[in-house]
This record gives sequence, structure tokens and C-alpha cells, in this order.
Amino acid sequence: MELVKKNVAILATCQAMLFAANSALAVTAGLAGYALATNKSFATFPVTAWVLGAAVTVIPASLLMKRLGRRAGFYIGTLVGALGAGLGALALYSGNFWLLCVAMVGFGSYNGFAQYYRFAAADAAAADFKSTAISLVLAGGLVGGLIGPQLSNLTVDLFPTRYLGTYLSLLIYAAAVMLALTALRIPIPSEAEQTEVGRPLTTIAAQPAYIVAVVGAALGFGVMNFLMVATPIAMGFHGHHYESAAFVIQWHVIAMFAPSFVTGGLIKRFGVLNVMFAGVLMLAGCVAIALAGIAVANFWFALVLLGIGWNFLYIGGTTLLTETYQPAERAKAQGFNDLILFLTQAVTSLASGWLLERGGWVTINYMAMPMIIVVAVALGWLLLKRRLAPTD
Repeated sequence: MELVKKNVAILATCQAMLFAANSALAVTAGLAGYALATNKSFATFPVTAWVLGAAVTVIPASLLMKRLGRRAGFYIGTLVGALGAGLGALALYSGNFWLLCVAMVGFGSYNGFAQYYRFAAADAAAADFKSTAISLVLAGGLVGGLIGPQLSNLTVDLFPTRYLGTYLSLLIYAAAVMLALTALRIPIPSEAEQTEVGRPLTTIAAQPAYIVAVVGAALGFGVMNFLMVATPIAMGFHGHHYESAAFVIQWHVIAMFAPSFVTGGLIKRFGVLNVMFAGVLMLAGCVAIALAGIAVANFWFALVLLGIGWNFLYIGGTTLLTETYQPAERAKAQGFNDLILFLTQAVTSLASGWLLERGGWVTINYMAMPMIIVVAVALGWLLLKRRLAPTD
């Protein structure tokens, strides 16, 4: 148990560095894209490239870690992320929009590998500690939420080329992750684990719990990404300063991860589906407040609720997913889940910029509602199936 807790602490540290970088980019990437893009409708395309980089990486990353082990996979992913950060800095220095998009694919690939921090913690934990292990690893993102936007504020104009300093700072986070990984102790999969196939993916993915886990986490992430990506640009459209946008994003990221200290306990006490339902209510509240006004307070309160709702759906979905596969099946089950998750993010990030340019902030919030409703219906369906299931 002590080794499990040590690994959780290390993975939480890696998560903190990951989301320090991600929260800095959440403020910067759309604005940098807007500054460089000739067609402003493509302003969020670097964010889409970031997500696509993760989407195309998640399954190869999962299969690679099945062969080489978690630590080797995390090392490889971090190196690719550092390369992406360097290319991003070069793109800003040279004013090259499309090079920035390529760079964001590389940084997205790092995210594709790093998504398995939470699964690495869960897979090594006892059944009654899984939700807590997942929560504690994600709680590391709270540190990232505090550091990232603040460092973004300090580095955004560090050089004559705006945003260059922020992209260079990503290399510091990558170096910190590499250092932390030296202490990670997760065994390399045995030969039997590497070669055993388990059930077909179609069989695993057809389970009601698997479907709801994927729908809940993916659409929860989709709503969060849809609104978060648009927020800094929308705030700029409505006359709010960069510092206000950074403040709102900082609190959004804090709200994403601060509940992690209690989410695992809430799942144990109230059940995973009830916690996910609470997440749906938070997302609906976010949209209602966003539609009520365009003051900084509206953006702040809406984004805080958005973060909490994401947390409940993401941790809940991940916990539910771990109930649906055997050890030999985890690589494909986890990989397919995260592929759907990132494809959803890619679509929502691209649509976010397009809709914001054409319809504005109000339209984006109305378009988030169908995704929220789908998650609510899926959760209700599974809850009803479980209540009606015969008991021996």
C-alpha cells in the first residue's frame, strides 16, 4: 500500500506539471492563434490541433505502455511534448500560424500519453482505493491551476514577441515531469500480460456501463472544452482585459481539480452514477449563468461550475470504466475511451472558434445544452437498468 501511495504522489506531481502547462495554454493558445491567423475563424485551430495530437496518440500510447511499461511511455510522451513546446516558440517568433498548429499536435501527443496517469494509479490500486487514487492524481491539477495562469501572466510579454515566453516556459514543466518520473515504480507488464488478448473491443464497448462511462466523460469534457476555449476570446470581445481572462481560467482550473480531494469519497458514499448526475447539474448551472450576463463575475461563476461539473463526470466516468475490463483488456479499453474523449474535444474546440466568430458567446452556450442532455439521459438509462436488473 505504501508503494501505491508513493506512486500516486508521483503521478499527482506529473499531473500538476501537465495542467500547469495546459492551463497556461488554455489562456494563450486561442489568443496566439487569433493573432497569427489570417482568417480569424481558424483562431482556435491550434487548440484543435492540440486535441487531435492527443487523439491520434492515445491508442498507440496505451499499446506501447503495455509493451514497455508506464514509466517508459511517460518518458517518451514528455519528450515529444518538449519538442512541441520548442516548435511552438519558434512558430511565434517567426509568425507562422501553421507551424504553431504542428507544434500543438506535438504537445497534444504529450497529453495523449499523460492521460494514463490516472489509469496507472487506478490499475495498481485495490478495488476500494481506485476512485480515491484517480481523484488524488487528478488533484495534482489544482497546483497546475494555481501556477499555470500566473506564470502565463508573467511570461506573456517577457519577450517582444507576445506569448513567446509562455511557450518557452512549457519546457520547464517538461523537465520537472522527467525528474519526477525517475522515482516512479510501476512494474513492466509480464510476458503473459503483454501477449494475452482478452475479449474483443466490440464486446467490451457494448456493455452499458462502458457506454455510459465513455459518454459521460467524453461529453463532459466536450462541454468543458467547448466553453473554456471560447472564454478568453469572448471576454476580449466584450472588453475584458487579458488579466481578467487569466483570472477566470485560473479559477476554472482550480474548480476542475480542487473537488478531487473529496470526489472519490463522494463516489464511495453516494455511488458513481449519482455523483455524475451532480456533474450534469453543475454544467446546466454553468450555461444558465453564462447566459445571464457578460460581466467578469458571470464568466467567473460559470467557469467555476463548469470545472466542478467536469470533475464529477470525468472522475465518475473513469471509475465506472474500470469496472468494465480485465487486466489483459485495459490497453484497448482505456485507449478507445480516451480516443473518443479526444475526438470529442477536437470537434468542440474547432466548432467553438467557428461558432464564436459567427454567433457569439450566447450561441456557444445554447449549443452546449444538447450534450448535457445526452449525458443526463445516458445516466438515467443505466440507473434504470441497474434498478430493474434481477438480483440473486
